[in-house]
Amino acid sequence: MTTQLKETNGGNVLEVRVSGKVTHADYERFVPAFERLVGQHGKIRVLFEMTDFHGWEAGALWDDIKFDLQHFADIERLAIVGETVWEKGMSVFCRPFTAASIRYFDHAAVEEARGWLRTGLITRHR
Repeated sequence: MTTQLKETNGGNVLEVRVSGKVTHADYERFVPAFERLVGQHGKIRVLFEMTDFHGWEAGALWDDIKFDLQHFADIERLAIVGETVWEKGMSVFCRPFTAASIRYFDHAAVEEARGWLRTGLITRHR
């Protein structure tokens, strides 16, 4: 599994790029970065980009459920970027687990997803 994290818009947006299967170790990297940004900005926006994605290992699926319960209201907008029908379905499946506004974008529209996430953001300068 490869997971890459990138902060944009002064930390108001966290881009998460995944490929392969998500592991427990991926959550050990992702969650502290996410919680630090939420601590700094309150609600944040997330771009979740999947390339050659194969889902979650069993332990990581439990990590995901715990994350969803703990951070239900911490994401303002979630852009899901993918390449398959089941990935598009994730945008519907995720709705009960977050208060975020969710939109799905195909890989070809990743810049549109980034634009949607930036819409209405007020970047705080530190």
